[in-house]
Amino acid sequence: MDRLVKIETTADIFPEYRQTPIGRLLEYHNLDLPFETYDAARLLIGMCMDNRNHLQIPDNFAFIIRAGGANLRFSEFKVSYAIAVGQVRHIALIGHNHCGMVNLFSRRETFVQGLVDHAGWEKEWAEEHFMHFAPNFEIGNEVDFVLSEAKRMRLRYPKIQVVPLMYLIEDHKLYLLREE
Repeated sequence: MDRLVKIETTADIFPEYRQTPIGRLLEYHNLDLPFETYDAARLLIGMCMDNRNHLQIPDNFAFIIRAGGANLRFSEFKVSYAIAVGQVRHIALIGHNHCGMVNLFSRRETFVQGLVDHAGWEKEWAEEHFMHFAPNFEIGNEVDFVLSEAKRMRLRYPKIQVVPLMYLIEDHKLYLLREE
């Protein structure tokens, strides 16, 4: 976690993000900047579906795609829509610590039994379902994954500013990531 940069003042925001929707996101969420009124989204936020993550942003400020681990690999059409039709030019990828998509295979039995008990699935179907999809959704380390996903998105959308961020569950704040 030594790659995390705490945002306590506007000066902590990397210069290339100041006066951009990424900078505004950090100011709204971490610095309690009073909300402006927006009639259209300024950025796309890709973040985990985890219920412990909640952003402080104004209405209409951002498109938000929530997917396990902030993994947008299977949401690219939605990303492309936000860029092509929604005209966003900035993407914030927000990973978080203590993510359930890390070490996903250790949760196999819980996952399978949960589908049996709560969804009425046959155990074999639940096992097959897990084994078919889990490899696509395992993210490894949260920081490394969000950094690699940002690099992948930059290659896919070279004119779009893609910024990796981390959300810490303990303080509910956003952190910039050093990418060196």
